[in-house]
Amino acid sequence: MKNPRLMAIMAHPDDESLGVGGTLAKYASEGVEVFLLTATRGESGRYRGHRPGEPEHPGASELGRVREAELRAAASALGLCEVSLLDYHDQFLDRADPREAIAAIAGHIRRIQPDVVVTFGPDGAYGHPDHIAISQFTAAAIVAAASPGIPMQGDENAGPHSVSKFYYMAWPQSTWTAYQAAFRKLISTVDGVERQAVPWPEWEITTVIDTRNYWSTVWRAICCHESQIIAYEALKSLSPVDHESLWGQQSFYRVFSVVNGGRARETDLLEGVRHE
Repeated sequence: MKNPRLMAIMAHPDDESLGVGGTLAKYASEGVEVFLLTATRGESGRYRGHRPGEPEHPGASELGRVREAELRAAASALGLCEVSLLDYHDQFLDRADPREAIAAIAGHIRRIQPDVVVTFGPDGAYGHPDHIAISQFTAAAIVAAASPGIPMQGDENAGPHSVSKFYYMAWPQSTWTAYQAAFRKLISTVDGVERQAVPWPEWEITTVIDTRNYWSTVWRAICCHESQIIAYEALKSLSPVDHESLWGQQSFYRVFSVVNGGRARETDLLEGVRHE
């Protein structure tokens, strides 16, 4: 019987570590085959706190190369099987051709054949357009990957594949409070409108994963993203207790499952999958 497979589909390098690092590390340590698909190289971001265009910034192309290397190092720290990139432009993912993006993601789903897929929620965590786009593209790609007759990008020999369970990241108030205390107030300004993180109500959260044993692994993965380290500077002064409060559990909303259901809160993304 093959090992279960978990696939995270994210927008930028460091989303995997900051967003679901504890979950990915936990399952990788348990022998689950964990895969990561990242849509962009994060080339439009800052470099060690320096904005694009400033003398200290290496430029978009070089930053993209640097951040890809950091991503691969972080994935190795987390114990992932594979990292793939879609090569879309950072900050422009919501303007990508939908059919092309969905076909690309669906192609990877068919090739990898994950049992479980996780991505951002439809709110993009704090309204980030790239996060919202990858959430929408992933949801559509799961449907497309299961549908015979829909052409995919990639391995033409890979047939339709149905994902057993699909999850959104779903951070409650307690997680956002700890996160923003360590970093800053997370705001995304889009078309002149300020978007701010909105916690998921506790009753909407279907799944909580205990990741207390993996906070140090998550921290090692975060530290791999050295070009972004200024944003993480506050984390260096946190105690182990504070780190555990940040990364000690991770919450999700079960979008669908073909193997389980009900009101009881899960403690395992692979509930209903492991015993098939």
